[in-house]
Amino acid sequence: MKKKLIPAVAYLRTSSATNVGEGKDSHLRQTAAIEGYAKRSGYVVCEPAYYDAAVSGADPIDARPGFRALLAYLADNQAVRVILVETANRFARDLVVQETGYRLLKDRGIELIAVDTPGGFLDDTPTAQLVRQVMGAISQFEKASVVAKLRGARERKRALLGKCEGRKSHIELRPEAVRLAKELRTRKVAGRRAASYRAIAAELAVLGHLNSKGSPFHPSAVRSMLGEK
Repeated sequence: MKKKLIPAVAYLRTSSATNVGEGKDSHLRQTAAIEGYAKRSGYVVCEPAYYDAAVSGADPIDARPGFRALLAYLADNQAVRVILVETANRFARDLVVQETGYRLLKDRGIELIAVDTPGGFLDDTPTAQLVRQVMGAISQFEKASVVAKLRGARERKRALLGKCEGRKSHIELRPEAVRLAKELRTRKVAGRRAASYRAIAAELAVLGHLNSKGSPFHPSAVRSMLGEK
């Protein structure tokens, strides 16, 4: 039984503009190395290679037009989960960029293979370990900072408005209707008592203040506007 081929995409990068183009040595060498590995190892390259020409290996991968297009293709084609590159340096020359790019791909379930050293894209060197540890610490710090900032914002909003989460209050959504409702409530009907909630709702409707469905407010909504129990 013939072994099923694993779908993959190829990524090429050339730093120097003088070495750009399909007829140039760098492009031909990278393509040949990737195609040779794919043939030997049971992969099939599904698309024409994604190519970043005259792009520095220190540039973040999401800042590269070719790699962004590659990521868009992978997002639309979930059956393809492998990227083949000639060497780790063709993916990124900067170790931090390698680590961050590798982590981004790994988090998306995408395997990155440097065909000159399959299975060893990032050596487990002390330097690589240190970078990963520092990145992990930075990530935790940034997450904790965001959580603290959001908590502080919620507490400030709660102190200002008396609430934060949940549905917006009438005073937030309809400040003018609330103001009129309070004025109408203070008026006496026939000099004896305050206007009822139902009467206030009817008066608000005459003045053009309706609920979200375009109907007069329910008496309970008027009571809520007035802050009465």
